[in-house]
Amino acid sequence: MSALCTICARGGSKGVANKNIRLMHGRPLVAWTIEQARASQLFDFLAVSSDSPDILQAAKDAGADMLVKRPDDLATDQAAKIPAIRHCVQSAEAHTSKQYDVLVDLDATSPLRFPSDIVGAVELLKQRNAPNVITGMSARRSPYFNLVEENARGAVNLAKPLEKPVVRRQDAPKCYDMNASIYVWRHDALFEDPAIFKPDTVLYVMPEERSIDIDSELDFKIVEMILAERAT
Repeated sequence: MSALCTICARGGSKGVANKNIRLMHGRPLVAWTIEQARASQLFDFLAVSSDSPDILQAAKDAGADMLVKRPDDLATDQAAKIPAIRHCVQSAEAHTSKQYDVLVDLDATSPLRFPSDIVGAVELLKQRNAPNVITGMSARRSPYFNLVEENARGAVNLAKPLEKPVVRRQDAPKCYDMNASIYVWRHDALFEDPAIFKPDTVLYVMPEERSIDIDSELDFKIVEMILAERAT
């Protein structure tokens, strides 16, 4: 099966300024994901999409096969990511005159994944004959036990109470946090329906130490620390 990797890295981050090109142990953040994609040895082609010339240059320096200029209307704070992914896929397929069977989007702000996680997520798609795969980790909080919602009066209740309340977190149904690290689709699944959750979507579970998505300065520092420990 042919496989295309997309990396969609928007400029103008609010939580961490210029995070996609900020140096992480001497390399722009986006370069870590490009290197992981290459190391997986899965992909026929790798395209990076961005509205930022600096991110595209960093991606070129890191070895991306194609740079895709993201349209302005797909690069706003309110824009959803899937339309940007689809635009990147369409641009890459037009450039290569090829339709790819498997489409994998890797988030540039999740550099703790292993290449084996990418391979595992794609293998899960094949094994389960699923339309798509998302990645996540075991949730720290449970909507059945200790995750609450505030109502209009300011009172709080469990987000998802059960008819028979659980008294131990271990007894609650298993829940997961999406970690936004890896998204895998069959080609028709991405283009027939843009929804992430489909009736047969499956989850590839990653450990917490490989599931941090950088949204804040604290996240950045934690990722730096973990990568430094890996290097020793």
